[in-house]
Amino acid sequence: MPNKLLERLAKQTGSKSMAAGILNKRGHMKGNELTAEGQKRQAMGADGRAKDRAAKAGGGKPSDYSYNAKTNIAHKKGKTKR
Repeated sequence: MPNKLLERLAKQTGSKSMAAGILNKRGHMKGNELTAEGQKRQAMGADGRAKDRAAKAGGGKPSDYSYNAKTNIAHKKGKTKR
């Protein structure tokens, strides 16, 4: 299985070795292989991970959030920007 989690984070950080270090520290990778938790995160996709991060930070469930692919950020549904 290709490590899309590593590839995406490497694009965001600009360094594959930095991305690998972050994923190893988080427990999503061990060495060069995804852990069970890493496989779970990869299967979520970018939108699922963004919604999960937002729910952990802002409360509620991931389904309470909508995803903006341009910014890679999830916002609570119904919440308006000022």
